Amino acid sequence: MVEKINHLEMQHITKRFPGVLALDDVSIELKKSEILALLGENGAGKTTLMNVLYGLYHQDEGSIFINDKIIEIESPINAMENHIGMVHQHFMLVPNLTVIENIALGYFQDTRFKLDLNLVRTKIMEIAKKYGMAVDPEAYIWQLSVGEQQRVELVKALTLGANLLILDEPTAALTPQQTDELIELLKEMARQDNSIIFISHKLNEVKSVSNRISVLRNGKLVHEGDTVSYTVSELAEEMAGRQINLPKSPEKLEFGEVMLDMKDIWAYNDQGGWGLQGLNLQLKAGEIMGIAGVSGNGQRELADVVSGVRKVEKGNILIDNWNITNHTASQIIERGMGYIPEDRLHEGSLPGFSVRENLILKDYNSSQISSSIFLKKKVIDKFANNLIETYNIKCPDMNTSCASLSGGNIQKVILAREITRNPKVLIAAYPIRGLDIGAAEYVHNRLIEAREAGMAILLISEELEEILDLSDRIGVIYEGAILKVLPGRGTDYKEIGLLMAGVIDE
Repeated sequence: MVEKINHLEMQHITKRFPGVLALDDVSIELKKSEILALLGENGAGKTTLMNVLYGLYHQDEGSIFINDKIIEIESPINAMENHIGMVHQHFMLVPNLTVIENIALGYFQDTRFKLDLNLVRTKIMEIAKKYGMAVDPEAYIWQLSVGEQQRVELVKALTLGANLLILDEPTAALTPQQTDELIELLKEMARQDNSIIFISHKLNEVKSVSNRISVLRNGKLVHEGDTVSYTVSELAEEMAGRQINLPKSPEKLEFGEVMLDMKDIWAYNDQGGWGLQGLNLQLKAGEIMGIAGVSGNGQRELADVVSGVRKVEKGNILIDNWNITNHTASQIIERGMGYIPEDRLHEGSLPGFSVRENLILKDYNSSQISSSIFLKKKVIDKFANNLIETYNIKCPDMNTSCASLSGGNIQKVILAREITRNPKVLIAAYPIRGLDIGAAEYVHNRLIEAREAGMAILLISEELEEILDLSDRIGVIYEGAILKVLPGRGTDYKEIGLLMAGVIDE
């Protein structure tokens, strides 16, 4: 058995892709019981560097040392044998398998010809109990929300016995309470001789959990230091190379007509139970309404029924007085619906298509984009290049496959496509999930601009700071219904947190 990791060094790591120098002579160090925060904007090279450490990529130049011995990490199996585990930003789970089957895929057992699922189940429950994570071993991955899938990934990594854990945006799908619990868990893991590399755009979390920081910008290591030496604002400036200020929606007293009207909506979830139970909601033109709630309380079903991908069992949904209940997605789009889904990789984009193609997915048959059966190449090229520049999408060119982009840049492609279509109603589900603070600033400014232009925006998020900064009204969702609607101004974290837990003051 390979000895556990006490000291890691990655020295002079360089990685090239066609047309891109992803990593340029990067060196980092991690000691026993240390939590290192790896910071940088989308496309800066953070995930690429960790994919090299985990064996998904192989560096073109440079060396990796574990306990002062040079090693070659050729594959994730090799990484796990060296006690390196990774929780990816885009989950590495098989949707049609259960939780226990997914974890069993990477679980090493003494028996060669028989998979002992009972052994794996026991280990899952031990880990879940030890770290206080609710996991149903028998649930299928496709039935789980993004937040629930994140917990499965954490349990999966922990069962493999890693004592160096790479976490790529681990709190992106967690509520503030769950995030606090995870931070305490990571600190406890560090106290028990584990080492952690923590990739996050949430700088308050970085301040709370890490000992040291390393900052990447455009593939280069531009800064290192002790976390306590920096404020959140200074960390943001190191990442972006400029001053960052997240905007807040200016107070607004008057709004337009009701653009989205949901009346007594009932819909099943993927497990066959009620995902929405008599949900009522009204959204007006020029308004941002935030939907706050613990993951799994109907947010996914809410977005699905409005966008036409989930059947409404009872009730009616109106867009600008048009009844769109159980209409097709294309019909709903034609009526003025825009949708930024929570799963950008599988629902919001076609990874195998180019950036150019993804940007016109909803307009390929419009007269501006096509003539008869032929696409207008020059018009599309100009349109795509304009959006790439406007939204600062980092890619070699517009013909680059979306699959090769960072998560944040895929999100920018979706945002560019949806907002520029100028829909009457925009459903924005976790629009800054996985985005760096500079990109989040940009997205929030665009949402505020869209609101000022009269767009009705339904903002679904588990980032309470985002909800409070942007929302004119806040609807708290609990067990598939809007429990209470609060004003966007004057509401605090404690009040929302209690409602998210189902506690109502009489």
